[in-house]
Amino acid sequence: MKVTTKPSLHASWIDRDASDIVRRLQAKGHKTYLVGGCVRDLLCGVVPKDYDIATEARPNEVRKLIFGSYVIGRRFRLVLVKRGDQQFEVATFRRASREEDFAEGEDTPVGDNFFGTPEEDALRRDFTINGLFYDPSNEQLIDYCEGMVDIDSRTLRVIGKPGDRIVEDPIRSLRALRLSHKLGFKIEPELREAVQSNAALLEKSVLPRRREEYLKILRLPSPGMAFIEMWDLGLLQACLPSIAAIFEDVHRQETFLNYLERIPEFCKDTSNPIELYALLVMALRASLEGTGFEGEKEETFYRLELGMFRSEWGEVEQALHLRHRLSDLEHFRRRGHRRQQAFLNHPGLHLAVRVGAFENELMPDQVFFWEQRLAGVPLPPRDPSKDLNRSTKSPTSVQESDQEIEDEIQTEAMTSDTLTEQRPD
Repeated sequence: MKVTTKPSLHASWIDRDASDIVRRLQAKGHKTYLVGGCVRDLLCGVVPKDYDIATEARPNEVRKLIFGSYVIGRRFRLVLVKRGDQQFEVATFRRASREEDFAEGEDTPVGDNFFGTPEEDALRRDFTINGLFYDPSNEQLIDYCEGMVDIDSRTLRVIGKPGDRIVEDPIRSLRALRLSHKLGFKIEPELREAVQSNAALLEKSVLPRRREEYLKILRLPSPGMAFIEMWDLGLLQACLPSIAAIFEDVHRQETFLNYLERIPEFCKDTSNPIELYALLVMALRASLEGTGFEGEKEETFYRLELGMFRSEWGEVEQALHLRHRLSDLEHFRRRGHRRQQAFLNHPGLHLAVRVGAFENELMPDQVFFWEQRLAGVPLPPRDPSKDLNRSTKSPTSVQESDQEIEDEIQTEAMTSDTLTEQRPD
């Protein structure tokens, strides 16, 4: 173990609530540290999105000592601490299981549910740079697995034998690739070989966990470069074969990567999966146009490869369908106030306007028109001269025209609902 008393980070950088939780537990005699990704990110000059805490206090002890906390999980028990809009995870130090932990004939416990020491907790983690602990009270950095050496050399290395760790959890292959691109680290050669040789294991890995990694990859500063490396390592072929097919054609690949480069332009909030999925769907349809990527084949991709929820797919599909109706502003103006409001309340309209603008299907004045309506700005008074032709129609014709609009809205809503219902969970 190496303890650095003057590490290259400072206690003032730490979230106050996180530091307060650590100090409260330490005041009761429990070793407690900030751990994992938050320490790694601070040392790499990245602002942490959350702060995880590890302590020798047991979950129920933490709950009693820290206000606003509650225990979650059955086998793997954690404590969540609420502070305003933030929440902090507090976990008891754990260790990997040992043979003597299992009595003959008993079922094997799920996960590493054995309490341990700080060193044992560090050594059970995936990468050396994630095994660093920080004590904000004493401003000490605790390094049990030479994580600082790898941070200084900007190297991503697993704790233990790379082949064993990847086989143990194939999702680590995606995590290794993502972290290397997020931090600008090189993947250690032996780890890279293990990732490549065990790529096929990803196909049988847990889809919800893959889904989370896909979303995090799409949030990277340059997701296109990450997808290229996924192809080079064979990961794309194993877990996203529909996207892998794009990389077999240089022109389709270029189209796909151009869309990914424009994620910051399209996504106002990358924490929202709907926005990322909408862009990805547009990228796939543009890249795979004319290949038969539609209908059941497309549904299978979203459900079994990407891990989209039915509600997410329904929202994206409704927006993509609705965008084709936004260029006819006169059609909207002719509707009565009630019908206009019903259309403006469509849940997919905001996204549809952005998709139409992004795909250059709407002119700037049309985009402005819809943004004004969605912001609640009323329509300006109509030019009476534009109603001359309409006024020459008989009352019956006007009534029929309004009925056609009503039928059209209802048909559109039914179509969107049907599209959603047809997508399996």
